[in-house]
Amino acid sequence: MTVPTLVDSHCHLDMEQFDADRDAVLARAQANGVIRIVNPGVDLVHCRQAIALADQHPQVYAAVGIHPNSSADFSEQTLIQLRKMSDHPKVVAIGEIGLDYHWDTVSRQQQAQAFRAQLELAAELGLPVIIHNREASTDLARILEEWTASARTRNSPLAEKPFWGVLHAFSGDAALAQAARGWNFALGLGGPVTFRNARALHELAPQLDLDRLMLETDAPWLTPHPMRGKRNEPAYVALVAERLAELLAMPVEEIGARTTAVACSIFAPLSGDESPEPVAAAASGPS
Repeated sequence: MTVPTLVDSHCHLDMEQFDADRDAVLARAQANGVIRIVNPGVDLVHCRQAIALADQHPQVYAAVGIHPNSSADFSEQTLIQLRKMSDHPKVVAIGEIGLDYHWDTVSRQQQAQAFRAQLELAAELGLPVIIHNREASTDLARILEEWTASARTRNSPLAEKPFWGVLHAFSGDAALAQAARGWNFALGLGGPVTFRNARALHELAPQLDLDRLMLETDAPWLTPHPMRGKRNEPAYVALVAERLAELLAMPVEEIGARTTAVACSIFAPLSGDESPEPVAAAASGPS
């Protein structure tokens, strides 16, 4: 049989945790059906590294953005650099951007300023956004509501796209999921959906529209069950697909096909003709 076709729509493959075996990690991903990987930046250095990896590996694509916890020094010069990097043909989104109230390392005012500036850049360039949200749903929803409703956004090149962004590592409730639909956003599901104690997410998953879902790992973090405690990697997106298939009572191949279609819709360059062929399954799960 063949393994399902999958996209890891959010993976930090440029992080130092992969320096020793990055090629082997990519080989394992392909062996487990992962045909595309989107690598978002978190600061200017990592944005450049993500683009370099995309240049080296045909299955890897990049997003450029400043993570809220890296936004203390965000300035007009930062925006100029992001705009310049966005010209690269394998840059598919602005991200990872958003709000993070967990660590409290950057003031909320500064985070919001950087977030809004990057949302405006995305609208200007017609690129979707990859949104980080940690313990900040109320403020994040308010900012996204304002952005998606603004005349500038609705008259931008982004308005012609089927999706305007994705709520990465979605862990919100049904109300936030419904709001995301109104913003033309997809939802990214990763390792947490496999956690045994994630009962609220397990109950919510069947209520979500599969044609607005993408799979992700957020590797090297958020490792799915039963690999928790180990470094996460793109091959483990197969475990997310398997758990979602169980929750939705659907074949994992359909989960793979439909979430891949969403990823290729939101990140248009992923749908190129050079996709690797599905490979024969050597085992029931990631190796």
